[in-house]
Amino acid sequence: MNLPDVLHRSLAALAILLVLPAAEATQRPVNRAFATRSETIAPNAMACTSHPLATQAALDVLKAGGSAVDAAIAANACLGLMEPTGCGIGGDLFAIVWDPATGRLHGLNASGRSAAGLTLADLRARGVTNMPSYGPLPVTVPGAVDGWFALHGRFGRVPMSTNLAPAIRYAQDGFPLSEVIAEAWARNVAILAKYPNVKELWAPGGRAPAKGERFRNPGLARTLGRIASGGRDAFYRGEVAATVVRFLREQGGALTEEDFASNAPEWVDPISTNYRGWDVWELPPNGQGLAVLQTLNLLEGRDVRSMGFGSTAWIHTFVEAKKLAFEDRARLYADPAFHPTPIAELNSKEYAESRWKLVRPDVAARRHDPGVPALRAGDTIYLCTADSSGMMVSLIQSNYRGMGSGMVPPGLGFGLHDRGEAFDLNPGRPNSYAPRKRPFHTIIPAFVTRDGEPVMAFGVMGGDMQPQGHVQVLVNWIDFGMNLQEAGDAPRIYHTGSSEPDGSVMSDGGTVSLEAGFPSESVRDLQKLGHRLGAASIGSYGGYQAVMWDRTNRVWIGATESRKDGTAAGY
Repeated sequence: MNLPDVLHRSLAALAILLVLPAAEATQRPVNRAFATRSETIAPNAMACTSHPLATQAALDVLKAGGSAVDAAIAANACLGLMEPTGCGIGGDLFAIVWDPATGRLHGLNASGRSAAGLTLADLRARGVTNMPSYGPLPVTVPGAVDGWFALHGRFGRVPMSTNLAPAIRYAQDGFPLSEVIAEAWARNVAILAKYPNVKELWAPGGRAPAKGERFRNPGLARTLGRIASGGRDAFYRGEVAATVVRFLREQGGALTEEDFASNAPEWVDPISTNYRGWDVWELPPNGQGLAVLQTLNLLEGRDVRSMGFGSTAWIHTFVEAKKLAFEDRARLYADPAFHPTPIAELNSKEYAESRWKLVRPDVAARRHDPGVPALRAGDTIYLCTADSSGMMVSLIQSNYRGMGSGMVPPGLGFGLHDRGEAFDLNPGRPNSYAPRKRPFHTIIPAFVTRDGEPVMAFGVMGGDMQPQGHVQVLVNWIDFGMNLQEAGDAPRIYHTGSSEPDGSVMSDGGTVSLEAGFPSESVRDLQKLGHRLGAASIGSYGGYQAVMWDRTNRVWIGATESRKDGTAAGY
């Protein structure tokens, strides 16, 4: 077969790549077949975000004496303004922090809960059989601001006013829209335009701002100013909370001021598995990080390296492992206060090997049942930071479905997420709706250590692509020997159609979408194995950031997503 020149170059580079030592990213030339740019390398600190201005804000805070946590908060606040298509103070937050003072990882679950006064029976009485994607019902208490103050209270070095100052300034003076965000902005406004205040906030003058146009958000500047001076109570008590609750009640929602006032984040212990000598860390449920660990356990017993990147064998192996992990995810991951997920059992190597017996090398599975007794695409931001003390932050924050629920309280400058959409409205299941319950969550920060030392903070934003992206980045780096930038730039596999925590069930094997760059023979042979192939938008493949400590050269290495507008920068 006569392959295109670019594919010939890719395969030639791949042949060289596969004989190199795994995970030795800094010891070889860049694989130009995949890399869109070089890794970013700096001696003192690093910030990697999906918007260049947010990255600069993080670096400014670091230079002002802030910690990696301060920098992460500054970047997150800017992204809530500049990328409201993925995040904002109306959403939730999760983080993993490496603290050099204690030599350990700290996990934070800052996801909010459902209304105390709304029951499953109430929803059914309204005729609701599936939680809607938009409107007041999927809105749970936003946890991001509480998350900021929990992180800052333990690891911050400069006042919160310093951290929020860049976002406040850009909200007042305006910032120019970048290209990818501008496209998503217009698409989200078109979807949500029927809801009150949406066009007034995000489409002033009757249309969404275009690439390069300056956008101002004085309402958000005022809200962030209140938070900077009044702390978390300025958001969860008083005028802001009262405005949010009053608006939601007018729209048919059930959250109360007491639901806001009583909200609290939770410090949790990260969970891990060892994959070929590297300890990979995620947060426990109600998030889906356990699916990453389960998938890695399933892959560890396979000779992935010899399969080769892009081969039919690798793609088939990855998709079948993902299917198994996601069936457990659908039925067993939930708020641990309501349903204790059997993490130790699901995360064991023995369990993975017992489950792998269900996989056939020559046939794509059409369905599986969960393995122990008894999502849809989403938009998110992921960022990571590191400072000169060695502190590293892996942080993810989200509205869930783009700009969220469409619920925009008047005058505050932000919209509310729709994370409650993930609740299962069938009674008696782990993720079934209940009052004061945290829904299943897709957003997951990740971390890698080795021999008890920090190596990498990383993440891949994007709904149910996130566990798939985490695994692929790690396999690219560990098994296929790519450097940090290449590992994110390499074309990705995206499988959809697995059973979901909201009650939907895989029955036909789902759909495999492949980014451009995979060999045509692999595409053809996957169809022969029974995989149904589809096409996904570029945004469906997620958004990656990573920062790594090179302890040999004592420098920071950063990488950023080529599919987004962001940048990795250090000093």
